[in-house]
Amino acid sequence: MAKLVRELTQLENILERSGSLARSEMLTSIPSAAGSLPIYGTVLGTSDRSAPTFGLVGGVHGLERIGTRVVLAYLHTVIEMLQWDELLSRSLERIRLVFVPIVNPYGILMRRRGNAAGVDLMRNAPPHPDSQGSFFVGGQRLSPHLPWYMGVEGAPMQPEAFALCNFMRREVFGARRAVVVDVHSGYGMDDRVWFPYARTRKPFPDVGSVYALKQLLDTALPNHVYRVEPQARNYTVCGDLWDFLYDEQRAQPGAGVFLPLTLEMGSWRWVKKNPRQLFDRLGGFNPLKPHRLRRTLRRHLTLFDFLRRATASDRAWHGEGDEERRNAAFRLWFAD
Repeated sequence: MAKLVRELTQLENILERSGSLARSEMLTSIPSAAGSLPIYGTVLGTSDRSAPTFGLVGGVHGLERIGTRVVLAYLHTVIEMLQWDELLSRSLERIRLVFVPIVNPYGILMRRRGNAAGVDLMRNAPPHPDSQGSFFVGGQRLSPHLPWYMGVEGAPMQPEAFALCNFMRREVFGARRAVVVDVHSGYGMDDRVWFPYARTRKPFPDVGSVYALKQLLDTALPNHVYRVEPQARNYTVCGDLWDFLYDEQRAQPGAGVFLPLTLEMGSWRWVKKNPRQLFDRLGGFNPLKPHRLRRTLRRHLTLFDFLRRATASDRAWHGEGDEERRNAAFRLWFAD
């Protein structure tokens, strides 16, 4: 079955190559007419779940398969470097890396945004009472045949979303500091790093931590290409999965800081350079030219490496001056 999904075959080959370096499990399997499709979760590094944790998630939307390919590119690089890189090996003695590269294998197989039930998995969490979703794009319950379908009101989460949430609870929630990046494509010309909340334009509690991380990014990589901003500056979402997980983790006694981020790759740039892509179902969300695909697969490795290092060294940039950072974050992102 994996052979029908090229990315799934690639993932299984990487996991086989990893040997004892990675701890992988099938989180669930999704039935399809051609057979079951597994969803894998992978952990590298220390078994101490309180250790700083960096995670990557991809393939939530089946049409945006470039997200999965970018996550797989980084996982491949880490596994290969661990074969010889003593510095990386030693760093993983005190940090954890977690991966869910393909959340929606059915969507990837069938070239569709949602899962088999037509549900947009990133709008499938129980909506917060304060949610104010943008019209239609923020989530709708009219029909699974239309995009951004949230699912039946009051129904349990879809199996893919449920499996991802359980994996995050077990492998990420206990960390004293965790940064998880969910990789998407399809919005605008720029590559953006979005942070919560998606449901409201009000600041989320850890906005000072994101501001500190942005300062570190701007200083360490002054020529980076990313626009760091609240997701809600662009549109708001009901039932956002990362809002739901953030609120749940923060409510736990003694919870550390959990920063769920979204890398939204600007696919309009690929379309501008190759307008014929619009005649392909995947063309609005993925680079189709081989040289642009290769460029995209290497473009974000530096960002992921930076975030891994920043997560491992969290005490060096996070802590003192939180109130000043919150005030600075408000002036930068919310003053208007």
